Amino acid sequence: MATAARPSKRDSNLTAPASFDAAPTSITGLDWMSSLRDLPREHGFEPLRMEGTLPAGLNGTLYRTGPSLFSIFGKPYGHLFDGDGAVTAVRFENGRALGAAKLVQSEGLVKERSAGRQLYGGYGTTMPGLKRFLPLPAKSRIKNPANTSILVWGERVFGLNEGGLPTEIAPSDLATLGEKDLGMVVESFSAHPHWVPSRRAIYNFGLRYGRKTVLDIYELDNLGRGRKFPEVPLERTTMIHDFIATEKHLVFFSPPIYFNPLRLLFGVDTLNSAMRWKPELGTEVIVVPIDDPQHWTCFTIDPFFQWHFLNAYERGNEIVVDVVRFPNFDSNKWFGALIKPHPMSSYVAGELWRVTLDLSLRRATNQPLWSHPCEFPRVAPGVDSTRHTIGWLAAYSSAAGKLVDRLPDAVAKVEVETGQASLWLSGLGVVSEPIFVPRPGSGAAQAEDDGWVLALVYDPTSDASNVTVLDARDLSAGPLARVWFDHHLPPTFHGTFAPALL
Repeated sequence: MATAARPSKRDSNLTAPASFDAAPTSITGLDWMSSLRDLPREHGFEPLRMEGTLPAGLNGTLYRTGPSLFSIFGKPYGHLFDGDGAVTAVRFENGRALGAAKLVQSEGLVKERSAGRQLYGGYGTTMPGLKRFLPLPAKSRIKNPANTSILVWGERVFGLNEGGLPTEIAPSDLATLGEKDLGMVVESFSAHPHWVPSRRAIYNFGLRYGRKTVLDIYELDNLGRGRKFPEVPLERTTMIHDFIATEKHLVFFSPPIYFNPLRLLFGVDTLNSAMRWKPELGTEVIVVPIDDPQHWTCFTIDPFFQWHFLNAYERGNEIVVDVVRFPNFDSNKWFGALIKPHPMSSYVAGELWRVTLDLSLRRATNQPLWSHPCEFPRVAPGVDSTRHTIGWLAAYSSAAGKLVDRLPDAVAKVEVETGQASLWLSGLGVVSEPIFVPRPGSGAAQAEDDGWVLALVYDPTSDASNVTVLDARDLSAGPLARVWFDHHLPPTFHGTFAPALL
């Protein structure tokens, strides 16, 4: 059962709307889709307007990235995932907040602006001209917009995109430092790295398409060293967006999507147009032991699609995987249509499920955890890859059953063992992925909700964006504080919080 947070006494000194039934102002006529406009200005770190009081222990930097230019020389991109990325950062220090936002000056964007015309294709954008029919390498065909996620490795910050190299970003002013192969990345480095605290290491993967589709796996340790695992050949050509890690295994769900890579190589299709949903193939499970990666396990389970995992952990001889599960691939088309705002149709949203894997029997059992539309799941960083009891998700204040027709407008706290949930509602805004920040100094026995939840929120009433700070123990109390940019920020996909002031 979910409880929703209405405006509280704490909200009385916050001028931005907190009521879940607030309507967009009739003066501006703006609604949630107004967030899907180009970033209006770039800037370095500058003071943000504050409402409320920031917690004394909240010190560090929140980094976010997402598509922030939605067209190229007046022509809309072919999918939201192709929008040129911008990195946003908010520094919290001693009760103050500074914010910055800058476009990623990717090699492709710089060349296009210099040429005065489109030069590259993308996930759903066709490369212009006859060159697209030549078997060019991916880097010559597709722009790397670094628009999906952020990696903080030591004192370095990177913007990530699904099909390219990491793009290094200067923490001091968000300047673009260029693509880096980290000394080991072969072709691509996924936008979804995962941290395993017990190993003091980050794990990630990349897909390589050719005669065989190959899974490349990477390890980044806390001393700045990288290691590439032996490659894993896949049975079919597919798309894998995310994976998840336990203390012993890396788990991949390969959905029943198929395409012919030759149609991409010779410019006949984009990846978006080439992919076909084939549920008869089932979802392929690939489990790679971290200490013995050459002896991986593969088997097929019932079909479903997933964009993102919440977490996973070992339980005896089983692996417990919590994931936002979709019945099909329709969400991809829906997200693609956001590139050009218009009245949106609805689609069947994802819900939080538990998939328990028995490797010895090569089978899985499935259990719904929270039957409410949701996405962008996160756990407390201290329980990554180990047993968790709480998940934080972007959710919806209202939905027609399993159908949604807008971006999330709420933050959800879900107790995964009981299905109990509470919601904070933004007031018909747009809520990006919520990130839990633990209270400092609580030690190893710290509760999973001992800290704060940070969410980037677009408010259509003021046509501006803010980072909302919530008490993780009590979402119903409303915001502790909001720190406001003086402009809107397009919705972001993913981000991270660096406790050090990078």
